Amino acid sequence: MTDTDDGTGSDADADPDGGTGPGRRADAEGVVEGPDPDGSAPGVATLVGPGLETARAFLDDALDRGALVTVFGRCTVEYDGRAASTLGPGDRHLMIKPDGSVLVHTEEGQQPVNWQPPGCTHEVSVAENRLRLRSKRTTPSEELLVEFESVGHAAAFDARDEGDFALSGTEADLRERILEDPDLIEPGFVPLATERDTAAGAVDVYGEDERGRVVVLELKRRRVGPDAAGQLSRYVDALRRELHADTEVRGILVAPSVTDRARRLLAEQGLEFVALGPESDG
Repeated sequence: MTDTDDGTGSDADADPDGGTGPGRRADAEGVVEGPDPDGSAPGVATLVGPGLETARAFLDDALDRGALVTVFGRCTVEYDGRAASTLGPGDRHLMIKPDGSVLVHTEEGQQPVNWQPPGCTHEVSVAENRLRLRSKRTTPSEELLVEFESVGHAAAFDARDEGDFALSGTEADLRERILEDPDLIEPGFVPLATERDTAAGAVDVYGEDERGRVVVLELKRRRVGPDAAGQLSRYVDALRRELHADTEVRGILVAPSVTDRARRLLAEQGLEFVALGPESDG
């Protein structure tokens, strides 16, 4: 059995309101909960500057009831599984989801620096003056160990999300819109294939115009810059090399809008632009 240090000294100095503003209340353990009468923060519990043992008990309870849990503090991270990694001390944000997944974020970037997939089991303990979260996966065998030397904030959310996810405004929507009404590109345009392979990658829509010239469409669902123009240029060049020498190939960038620099680059390379988005204007 390991020794534990409750580290509760910081709780005594904590602000009674937990720094959460008017209308919030803290219990004897420093847990801040939303005011039930008006329901302004239902299913939310928060710890501000807790001791390590207080944080451990809080996390144990939250994980037992299947809450979504977040912890911010100074920690180290170690991973052992298909590879091995070590992350030295730093301020990081940990999230544990009810499905068993774990995400560790730094102050930069959208991707976690370490993570575990859904289906993992978790163990929380205090040892050697550290709050330890151990996340395990059996197939394949993987383990993530996060050790907090201090906890600045911990929260538990009794989240319920019954809504259906509906994604709209995608490049696939734009492609379907063009396939249903090719004249949106220009009168006489005939789509012949989608995702046609070239040496430079797959062309979104491959077709021909009313004069029989090859037309390459590069589709973007939002405003784009020079990178999109460069991508289209590579597709056109690849097709010119692959097809007969006398084949004329047109390149058209299709997007709601482009930057001035992208428009100039398109003109310099003999490429075209059609302003069109994924969703119908009416």
